[in-house]
This record gives sequence, structure tokens and C-alpha cells, in this order.
Amino acid sequence: MEGTTKLVLAILGGMLPAIMWLCFWLREDKEHPEPKGLIIITFILGMITVIFVLPFEQLAKTKILNEHVLTVVWAFTEEMIKYLACAFVAFKTREITEPIDYPIFLIVSALGFAALENTLFLFPSLQIGDRAVSLLTGNLRFLGATLLHAVSSSLIGIALGLAFFSSWLTKKFALVIGILAATALHSVFNFFIIKSDGQNFFSVFGFLWIVTIISMLLFEKLRRMSQIIDA
Repeated sequence: MEGTTKLVLAILGGMLPAIMWLCFWLREDKEHPEPKGLIIITFILGMITVIFVLPFEQLAKTKILNEHVLTVVWAFTEEMIKYLACAFVAFKTREITEPIDYPIFLIVSALGFAALENTLFLFPSLQIGDRAVSLLTGNLRFLGATLLHAVSSSLIGIALGLAFFSSWLTKKFALVIGILAATALHSVFNFFIIKSDGQNFFSVFGFLWIVTIISMLLFEKLRRMSQIIDA
């Protein structure tokens, strides 16, 4: 397989799951859709953050010997960088007009992050010519990692959305709670994936889907809060 073909396949394998989830989550905000240009910018910023995160994670791996601590540090770093990608652009605009806008933009940033991360994970498998491994890796990342990034970041957005009508101090407290919740979910998922070595596949992903359902129910609550603004 030619190098260019492998690269194209890796990009497609990395991007398609993220784009499919992006379409799904954007439908949750179909009543008041966000500007397409800002969505694209946020997605691209999410991708760019990977370039900064990976070197830091490799450095942390050489400095932190405790596996549990390292897992939490990696999760916290990724959740913070995905949040910052929104905080410095989307959240600075006038487009944050309703509670549901927070999780929408954070999910977009997270899926941009997942898209490039997926591509980087798939490319080595294609390089060694193992199509079966590439296919399995792509499916696992579609089912797990891509959804994990979206849902964990959505927890930060949901926390901010629930505090939409609250004071500045309450919003900051909600942000902290959201980041802690996102880091906890991300850490637990990564830890059990590493420890299970694929043996508890359905249990781990079942747990993630339960959290996904809970986040979708909270989305509905934010939607009802948004209707108060429209009334």
C-alpha cells in the first residue's frame, strides 16, 4: 500500500467517526443552530490542540511512574485543552445565547481532538500493512474513544449550561465541577480499558453508554432552560 494511500485511509478512518458523531450532536441544537463557520473553527482548533498535548503526555510518561496518577494527568490535560480551545474563541463571541450552546461547542472541540488523535493511532497500523488491526482499531475508536471525548467534554458544557442563569462565582464553581467530572470519566474509562486488555469490552463500553444516556437527558434539561429564553 502506497504511503499516500495509507495516509488518506488513516485520515478518513480518523475523521469519519468524529464527523458522524458531530452530525448526531448538532441535531440536538437544531432549533437554534450555531454558525457553521464558528463550528468549523472550533473543530479545527480541537484538532490543533492534539499537537500540543501529545508531546506533554510523552514528557509526563517519563516523569510520572505511578500508572494511576499518569492516567489522571493525561485525562485532565486533554479535558483542559479541549475546554481552552472553546474558551479562547467560541466562548468569547456573542453566540453563547442559551444554556445548550456550552456543551455543543465543547463537543465540537472534543470531536476535532478525537479526529486527529484517531488518525494518528490508525496510521501506524496501516504502515505495517495490517488491515485487520487497522479495521479493529478504527471500530474500537469509533465506539469508544471518539464518544468518550464527546461525552466527557459535554459534562463540562452541561455544568456551565446548568449555571447559565447563575452568578459569576457559581459559574466558576460549575466549571471546576465539570472539569473534575470530565477528568473522572476519562480516567476511569482509560484505566479500565488498559487493565481489561480487551477482556471486559462490553462492560467498559456499557458504562460509557450509560453516561452518554445521562448526558443526553441533561441535554434535554438544558433545552427546556433554553426555551425559557425564547418565551
